[in-house]
Parts: sequence; C-alpha cells; structure tokens
Amino acid sequence: MKRILLPVLISLSFFCYSQRAIDYSNRGYSKGKLEDYHGAIQDFTKSIELEPTALAYYFRGYAKSNLEDYRGAIQDYNKSIELNPEYADAYYNRGYSKAALEDYRGSIQDYNKAIELYPKDALAYNNRGISKAKLEDYRGSIQDYTKAIELYPKDALAYNNRGISKAKLEDYRGSIQDYTKSIELEPTAYAYHGRGLSKIILGDIDGGCLDLSKAGELGDETAYDTIRDLCN
Repeated sequence: MKRILLPVLISLSFFCYSQRAIDYSNRGYSKGKLEDYHGAIQDFTKSIELEPTALAYYFRGYAKSNLEDYRGAIQDYNKSIELNPEYADAYYNRGYSKAALEDYRGSIQDYNKAIELYPKDALAYNNRGISKAKLEDYRGSIQDYTKAIELYPKDALAYNNRGISKAKLEDYRGSIQDYTKSIELEPTAYAYHGRGLSKIILGDIDGGCLDLSKAGELGDETAYDTIRDLCN
C-alpha cells in the first residue's frame, strides 16, 4: 500500500530562515501537490542549496519516491533524519521506500522508530504488518493489523490485510470475517477475491464463486481465471 506521503503543510517559515529558501520550498510543495515531481525536485534542490533543512530533504525524498527513485528517496530521508532525528514521518517514508526495494527487515526497523515516535500512527502499524507478512511472520503481521484497526476502525485495507494473513495460517473462517468487514467499509476486487477463495476452501463453492465473479466485475481479470479453474 502506498501512503499519501505529503503531510499537511505547516508554514515552512518554521523550518527555513531564508525567505528565498522558503519560496522555493513552497513552490516545490505546490508542484508536488500537482504531481509535478520533477519540478518539485528542482525547487527543493534549490531550497536545500540555499538552506538545507530536514523538511526540504523530506519533501524531495517524497517526490523521488513518487518517481520510483527509492534509493534516491532513502538518501534524502537519511539526511532529513540526520538533521531531525525525531522526524517520525521521515522514518515512516524511509521504511516505505525500503519495502519498495524489498528490504523488509530494514523497513520494519524504520516503522519501529516511527511508531516509537508516534504510537498512534495506524498506517505505520499497517505497513509494518505488510513487511512482516512478506517475511512470512503472519502472526506478527496480524498483531500489527489488529493495532492499526484499533487506532482506525474504518481502515478497510487493514481488515483485508489481516484476512490475507489469517488465510495464510489456514484460519479461513477468520479471514472471511475480515474480508467481509473490509468489503463493508470499501468494496474492492481484492477483498472479494480473497473471500471467495476462503469460502471455496471451506466448501462454499457457490458463495465463493459469486465473490470471484464480483471481483471480476470490479476489474480483477485474474478472478475469471480462478472461476474457470474452481467453479466449472
């Protein structure tokens, strides 16, 4: 899952003292909001040349991440953290970039630090759960998804992810409960697909195939392949 990385902007004057650096950073932020990430990088680079700040490095890392330059993003988040070791979002975003590079252990370390600094970050728990699941620590991932749900009960993705991990542990009834909650909050193809497979495994062929059909209607082309294999 990709987080919306841009936080709500507090006046950059709190972080920059050079007015020209503030102007470049503000323009870079606006370009980032418009998804002009190349332009944002240029402006934040100029701001950093005038006055290097944790926030300018952070936003430049964000822009690089959106261009899938995860190694470059990590370099900028490193610098942001060096300048402000208490910057929870920088740890979170560095963890996201590490996960994108399949460095799941490194991402977990960063999510750990982000959670230490801001224990109410449901997304950090959710993403740490994803990294744990990638390492096949499904019980650990369930614990993280559960915490994410406690912090934000309307998190459809956390329910879906917990359903996946429960299915990996062959708790198919539990997975169905989580997929169902995910669908109630936000009907998605992947939640219907996962619930359909769990139903079929438990012998509910008709119910499972109906879910797979719904997944296909929502754009999951692979669901039709699964229907051909399991429902005919």
